[in-house]
Amino acid sequence: MSRTRWRLSLSATALLVAAGTIPPSAHAEDVTDYAITVDPSARGATIDDTMYGVFFEDINRAADGGLYAELVQNRSFEYSTADNASYTPLTSWTVDGTARVVDDGGRLNERNRNYLDLGAGSSVTNAGYNTGVPVETGKKYDFSVWARAAAGTTLTVSLQDSGGTLATARKVYVTKSGWTRYRTTLTATRTSSDGRLTVASSAAAALDMVSLFPRDTYRGEPNGLRKDLAEKVAALHPGFVRFPGGCLVNTGSMEDYSAASGNQRKRSYQWKDTVGPVETRATNSNFWGYNQSYGLGYYEYFRLAEDIGAMPLPVVPALVTGCGQNKAVADDALLKRHVQDTLDLIEFANGPASSTWGKVRARMGHPKPFHLTHIEVGNEENLPNEFFARFKEFRAAVQAKHPEIQVISNSGPDDSGTTFDTAWQLNRDAKVDMVDEHYYNSPQWFLQNNDRYDSYDRNGPKVFLGEYASQGNTFKNGLTEAAFMTGLERNADVVKLASYAPLFANEDYVQWRPDLIWFNNHASWNSANYEVQKLFMNNVGDRVVPSTATGTPSLLAPITGAVGLSTWATTAAYDDVRVTDADGRELLTDDFSSGASKWTHTGGGSWSVQDGQYVQTDVNAENTMVSAGDPSWHDYDLKVKATKKAGKEGFLVAFGVKDTGNYYWWNIGGWNNTQTAVEQAVDGGKSTLISKAGSVETGRAYDVDVKVRGRQVTLYLDGQEWGSFRDDKPAEPFRQVVTEDRRTGELIVKVVNAQDSAARTTVDLGRAKVASKARVTTLAAAPDAVNSETSTAVAPVRSTFDGVAGKFTYTFPANSVTFLRIRQR
Repeated sequence: MSRTRWRLSLSATALLVAAGTIPPSAHAEDVTDYAITVDPSARGATIDDTMYGVFFEDINRAADGGLYAELVQNRSFEYSTADNASYTPLTSWTVDGTARVVDDGGRLNERNRNYLDLGAGSSVTNAGYNTGVPVETGKKYDFSVWARAAAGTTLTVSLQDSGGTLATARKVYVTKSGWTRYRTTLTATRTSSDGRLTVASSAAAALDMVSLFPRDTYRGEPNGLRKDLAEKVAALHPGFVRFPGGCLVNTGSMEDYSAASGNQRKRSYQWKDTVGPVETRATNSNFWGYNQSYGLGYYEYFRLAEDIGAMPLPVVPALVTGCGQNKAVADDALLKRHVQDTLDLIEFANGPASSTWGKVRARMGHPKPFHLTHIEVGNEENLPNEFFARFKEFRAAVQAKHPEIQVISNSGPDDSGTTFDTAWQLNRDAKVDMVDEHYYNSPQWFLQNNDRYDSYDRNGPKVFLGEYASQGNTFKNGLTEAAFMTGLERNADVVKLASYAPLFANEDYVQWRPDLIWFNNHASWNSANYEVQKLFMNNVGDRVVPSTATGTPSLLAPITGAVGLSTWATTAAYDDVRVTDADGRELLTDDFSSGASKWTHTGGGSWSVQDGQYVQTDVNAENTMVSAGDPSWHDYDLKVKATKKAGKEGFLVAFGVKDTGNYYWWNIGGWNNTQTAVEQAVDGGKSTLISKAGSVETGRAYDVDVKVRGRQVTLYLDGQEWGSFRDDKPAEPFRQVVTEDRRTGELIVKVVNAQDSAARTTVDLGRAKVASKARVTTLAAAPDAVNSETSTAVAPVRSTFDGVAGKFTYTFPANSVTFLRIRQR
């Protein structure tokens, strides 16, 4: 189906002549000269409206306690130790009087198994999320509860905090002995983020689905979304919404939630669990350590995508688990059921209201189809052959019945390595339409890999960059991501979809950093990364205008640094360390016969000399680095004997150690003793440079030898060459791309200057005839700037520039992202 989306351009009414408000972060003498040459007559790649999107996964309490506007936590008393070891069915509730959670034949329905048996004259109080239930003066809050009482009862519903009443209490009269839904509305008389919701009963009663929603949800929809969070997503103008995961999709049991399967509570995310009336949706544990109510389910995801003008892109399980579980389900009947579920999902999204699953959608309030065009099977599977065998079953079934649907595969959890290579070869051989790549790497990696997609096969599968981020929420992270995004746009003929991840983080429930949008129960704020994404997503353009730029003078020096030893969730022993320079002269030797005085402990764990070996004895400690030598060392050989004694992984031998956040290490037997790799840490963020499958034996002594020559490193294990790499890719801080917006007739010159000096740049627009005035949007801040609830250090500044010509000079501030929209005449 043809879709036309309105691209938000920079509003003329919002432009300010405000160049002076951009922070001058470099002195006048700190300037580097560059040149950009644009060829408007050449044809660059077409950019789809769906180029940039968002990825929603329920991580960091992104759904319950986040985007889903429900204010009551554990509203259905379904919390369990299956979700979190600390949970009980009364987590987030306190009881005054008598109450117990019951799982018996008196339940609300078979998929909502627990309910509360509340004694006469008793009450229960809910603490909500974060600091409590938030309310604002004058706003309305809709309360509902499913209740039954054999003799009838009066429920008193109230809101209060430590300062007293927050709303006039309401009476709810329960008149039936069978389960019935009762409703009332409370109006806040004060503003508070620490509220508590209390339900008291005059007589014995059974309660379930105790709910409180703000009336003011996004677009005023029932069972709706938290308004401020949804508005931040909408403001990005995303081309697609990928959902619901992530690790939620490819972890846990693949069985359903039924008596026949034992009502399993640790299941993969299965769409049929999440549609229909909310009181009939199955509960489930969340891979990230809490409960999922599924109040925010597939229908709500589709509705969100439609509301913001984005393409829905659901992900379904492939029956191969990942995210550390890494098991293939061998059950043909179960595989066929999941394949059929995928076909049913397409019918739910697109089928007529008279079809089986289209009827479910219509009953939920949406008789018209959602226009699903893409579906993804699987997520980050680490078993590429097993995954692909199952993927082909899904793809064949979908193509046979719905040839209009594009089925997306993936390449595993990393940007390179054995799994990545194998998965890509399988995808190429099978002529898959699109492959989903994921990577979370250091800022350095993103600067070094702007050209990643320049060499991809233009006739092969297209790329969906479904998850990426540079391991931090400082402006420096945003700058390096922006630099990388210029490469994505330049290669828009290969990279068809891209989404930063994760999208949301509740500041009190964080499992993963960085995140695009941060919030608590009463406020939300944009990260520096969000501002970068918004700038790109609101100013994409329709085609790439070919351009070139001069680079920064290369400052590549030899790899320098001290040496180090470390462990990760393992105890290990090291001995006979010897470092020599390229001429064989000794720089360091230590057999630990005289202690370990040459070594500095900068990490965790517990080190001591035992029986002439240097031993790390804390089996749970991670990154236990000790280092020795001179940070100026270069061109040397490091030899050491390493022995794993106990634990999950192998051992870590470091070189090029500058400080605690900047080093290389050879991770031998990492990733639960399944993989060996060299990782580079830059400012604390790690990237993998070379990786192979492999493990180490407990109790065996290994001879480790690392040869550093210039920027070439060769690694030997027990005398055999294991691998080598050359780390000579410059981390270019000056990147640009030019696109054209056909609707406005503007050239959009996008420049990233990720360094501490300004970039004085000659811009040659070729034969383009242009107006003299450009609209400018600039993000400029200190590299370590971070946005928070109370401070917005990174925000766009809009201005105008009057010096545009066929050839002109513009000085881009240090540490900045600048977009110039130049009208063509």
